[in-house]
Amino acid sequence: LGCAGSKHVRGHPAAPDSAGQAMWVVGLTGSIGMGKSAVSDMLRGLGVPVSDADAIVHAIYAKGGAAVEPLSREFPGVVIDGAVSRPALSKAVLGDAAALKRLEALVHPLVRAARRDFLARARAAAEPLAVLDIPLLYEAGCEKECDEVLVVSAPPSVQRERVLSRPNMRAMAPEEAAAKFEAILANQLPDAEKRKRAHCVIDTGAPMESTRAAVAAFAEQRRPLGAQRRRRRRLAAAAAAAAVAVLVAAVAGRHR
Repeated sequence: LGCAGSKHVRGHPAAPDSAGQAMWVVGLTGSIGMGKSAVSDMLRGLGVPVSDADAIVHAIYAKGGAAVEPLSREFPGVVIDGAVSRPALSKAVLGDAAALKRLEALVHPLVRAARRDFLARARAAAEPLAVLDIPLLYEAGCEKECDEVLVVSAPPSVQRERVLSRPNMRAMAPEEAAAKFEAILANQLPDAEKRKRAHCVIDTGAPMESTRAAVAAFAEQRRPLGAQRRRRRRLAAAAAAAAVAVLVAAVAGRHR
């Protein structure tokens, strides 16, 4: 678990909802094949609410999803049987920077809206800690929504082996799979830059039990931050209410 000193407590402040509740919001990210999904599952296993950007995209791409109609208009042929075909959409934008930007302009607002709903539910439940699992967190500027960013990383050789061993990659010719892997990497911020920007880094190239212990330590360290913030807000609200009561009493006394 590589955390840079006290840097983890200085992230972008997460805005409380209208009820005045607050919690610690962590952005979880990492390049393809770095083990982000495994870390996300470990956090859920510890009882931490996690918003999965990929799951949100799956939902809005499904039949009746919010993205189906706009993507059908923008990229003819990518909707099959009423749902967005991810392979067809990938083929339509891969290697085309302009097409990728059009896709992001349509999809990102829908994903952000779902993420806001998730955070509102977590705050209403008085959760001290919530995690936003976002593959392209830095690329989309989503670090501004978080108190800190946790990056998962692994050696390049481990990353490559993981990705190329996936069923969809193994179904391709080796050269085609390697080319697709490189094309995906080209659209992601380099791992070294992610590590540099991160508040905290977990190395998933280590044995699974080491990763699991690092994730547990991370959650244990962050939960109190959200609880402290919530207590501070309650105290501030109580102090404000007391000040208003004193002011009202003073005004009433002058009019007797």
